[in-house]
Amino acid sequence: MTFPLARPTARRIPLYGWLTSEAISLLGTRVSMIAIPWLVLTTTGSPTRTGLVAFAEITPMVLLKAFGGPLVDRVGPRRMAIGADTLSLLAVGLIPLLHHTGTLSFPILLGLVAVAGALRGPGDAATTALIPALVERAEVPYERATGLASAIERGATMIGAAIAGGLVATIGAANAVAIDAASFGLCALLLVVTTRSLETRGSEPVAPRGSVDGVDEVEDVPASYAAQLRDGWNFLRRDAVLMSLCVMVALTNLLDLAWSAVLLPVWARDSGAGVGAIGLVFAVWGGASMLGSVVAAAYGTRLPRFATYLVAFLVTGLPRFVLFAIGVPLWAILAMCVVGGASSGFLNPVLGAVQFERIPREMVGRVTSLSSALCWSLMPFGGVLGGVLVSGIGLSPALLVVGFAYFATTMAPALIPSFRGMNRQQRAAAREPVAA
Repeated sequence: MTFPLARPTARRIPLYGWLTSEAISLLGTRVSMIAIPWLVLTTTGSPTRTGLVAFAEITPMVLLKAFGGPLVDRVGPRRMAIGADTLSLLAVGLIPLLHHTGTLSFPILLGLVAVAGALRGPGDAATTALIPALVERAEVPYERATGLASAIERGATMIGAAIAGGLVATIGAANAVAIDAASFGLCALLLVVTTRSLETRGSEPVAPRGSVDGVDEVEDVPASYAAQLRDGWNFLRRDAVLMSLCVMVALTNLLDLAWSAVLLPVWARDSGAGVGAIGLVFAVWGGASMLGSVVAAAYGTRLPRFATYLVAFLVTGLPRFVLFAIGVPLWAILAMCVVGGASSGFLNPVLGAVQFERIPREMVGRVTSLSSALCWSLMPFGGVLGGVLVSGIGLSPALLVVGFAYFATTMAPALIPSFRGMNRQQRAAAREPVAA
């Protein structure tokens, strides 16, 4: 006797396991984002050292995102994700262990944080590279998988800070870091158990050896690591849609960080709203964004991608900066967060689906690593930009400058033909053979 629902459920176990692992990982990351800086600040009293810790983590993460892609393709995304989580358990776990034994010097802390960042680069790339196999196994649209992942990310942003604050306040920063370390182990275990049915072997790239009668011969030896990396970069830069999206997202990440790291805190101080208003803004925005992502996961396949992209960025971009600049009441700010946050929830499902449909399966690791690194590349300068603008022209003009720069960056695709390749219909038409 067969049960019709059993097989689809079994097919989706890897996807559900991966989503659960992502939820745990993102919550753990949010905990460490607050607990580690607080640990440094309370033990050293130095804001400069606190900033150095953040730099020590993000720099190797971006570099390994860029250069670790071929390793993900060679090892296989599943094994790489599990290995990175396991090693992260050890690296992050050493921080509270050494702290409690009194042997955690600042140079050692910098080294451990740098190792954790270096592992996060290829680890994040590997979990992303698993998506095509998960989608194929579960037989769901890309929008469904990327939409659910986006909803989980937004939800973690909403509640992760509250959880982190509560943990740090009740059990201390070092013990909160220990919980983050344990989350890596739990993620690795979940992936081991739930994704057994996925292909675990990496690709075996080979190097071309000339041609005979116009047909390439192939040596029975692996292509070099540099050649794989170069192939990934060549593919990315030649794909007008993907490269355009990378440049656009890099610029919006720069402007978003200027807002969140400098402009928003200065607004909270100068307006008298206080630090509680910052948390409220992030919580409302994150919650609305999570709901938007859930709706996108359910109905994203029915929406035209390019039009959805333009409308979502139009709503989530400029209005946010204008309302802060003109000094509207907090209730109006929060109402904007509901609308803008919900709109932002549609973006990642659309952009993720476009990305995975355009990248060949054997190149997913290296291309997504490079594209992710490009998208993150300007973020370290966001705080500097915000600080320079506020110091030079004041808060309200700075908000308007950043807001209109955001508008120009996100609306420029309306004038750039390559972006219209995001739509499924046009991509499908492009694949049709041309009659002689």
